[in-house]
Amino acid sequence: MTLSRLHLAQFRSWARLDIDLDHRPVAIHGPNGAGKTNILEAISMLSPGRGMRGAAPGDQARKGPEVGWQIRARIGEHEVATRALPGQPREVAIDDKPSTQIALGRLMRVIWLTPAMDRLWTDAPEARRRFLDRVTLSFAPGHAEDALGYEKAMRERNRLLKDEIRDAGWFRALEAQMAESGAAVTRNRLDAIARITAAQDGAGTAFPSASLALLPGEGFADDPDPARIAARLAEGRPRDMAAGRTLTGPHRADLGAHWGPQAMPAALSSTGEQKALLLSLILANARALVGESVVLLLDEVAAHLDADRRAALYDEICGLGAQSLLTGTGPELFAALRGRAQFLAVERQGETSSLAMGI
Repeated sequence: MTLSRLHLAQFRSWARLDIDLDHRPVAIHGPNGAGKTNILEAISMLSPGRGMRGAAPGDQARKGPEVGWQIRARIGEHEVATRALPGQPREVAIDDKPSTQIALGRLMRVIWLTPAMDRLWTDAPEARRRFLDRVTLSFAPGHAEDALGYEKAMRERNRLLKDEIRDAGWFRALEAQMAESGAAVTRNRLDAIARITAAQDGAGTAFPSASLALLPGEGFADDPDPARIAARLAEGRPRDMAAGRTLTGPHRADLGAHWGPQAMPAALSSTGEQKALLLSLILANARALVGESVVLLLDEVAAHLDADRRAALYDEICGLGAQSLLTGTGPELFAALRGRAQFLAVERQGETSSLAMGI
């Protein structure tokens, strides 16, 4: 069991919440706006980054940024806390000692699927890059450091480009940093795609498998060789200076997906198949992390599936071995989980959410 206890204080709609969890999936049901998704978001904050909504810390406090919030959890044998005091960035503590968000990623791998992600295949490449990097982070927690190193060096290079600085020495130093970090980012992404592909192959699943590829977008976004990256950055300086920014590299990568014998592009598939493909990737992500501490968060996923696919999804979740939490508007959406899941009913009382009962 990965996550055995969760406590929230002043987080979103929850003035206070205490939940004890076991190995079973958790079906959280209640009307829209009751606070179900806020529970999942709180758990997503037990991983690096801004969580499943991508919100700034000040926007997550129940009474506004002048109040602050706190989340405490028991993860394995560790006591974990994260909070944001008024006007401050969020803090992390593990076993009462100050720690980092990267350390959270090594304790527990959190994977999520939200309704906003339904547009993934038709959205701009940036959305697919974020999705791919989140998947990659679940396999390689250090991926965040590689990406930050690349982005920091690129920001400095872009500043030189905008200011039309022509000192080749400065460019070479920054491009060397970008090349090393960018190559690591690309290697991490390619490894994640390979692991997802392997987890899909031969898996008994009711959801279609996708053929994935790291698309270069423009230039060399799929090149994992630092020497070639540095050479191409140097070669592209004149064009980049004219544009005032770096035009090629891992920050321009895209995730391609095809499925079926006709290799149908995901972007051209029906809305239902796009959702099924996304679910397939999320399940494969969890499947590929066997042996790790994994929590799977599925927000409002059941409402978009017919009864047969819902039952198939629940069977796969129960067979994964990952802790899973699902939300839906009514308990009938989780009928096929009866006897196999912990049921929690949530309701809204004034400005505060409350846990009405467990079934």
